Amino acid sequence: MHEADVLRLVVSLTFIVMLILAGAWLTRRAGWLRTGGNQSIRVLGSQSLGAKAYVALVEVEDARLVLGITSGQISLLHTLPPADPGASPPQAGAPARGFAAMLGNVMKGR
Repeated sequence: MHEADVLRLVVSLTFIVMLILAGAWLTRRAGWLRTGGNQSIRVLGSQSLGAKAYVALVEVEDARLVLGITSGQISLLHTLPPADPGASPPQAGAPARGFAAMLGNVMKGR
């Protein structure tokens, strides 16, 4: 093999590897690898408390959990009863205000 053939082979292999990596990044970024909607854990909302800490409202099977999350640990702050199935879902435009109000109610109840 001549130098030109080796160079063409290296460039071709590099291009193919870059193409695979770009496809994997695009697939992950677009969310095409997500499984179906039958997940038993759903994040209903979250509120940042600082650079590396936040509070999250998580629904797990028949309970809603208020979790405190930092870079070092996850703590259960409160357990709420399951949401009323007849209640309307929160508005898409205001999830942060709904979570803040719910968190305020939980904190008042302590």
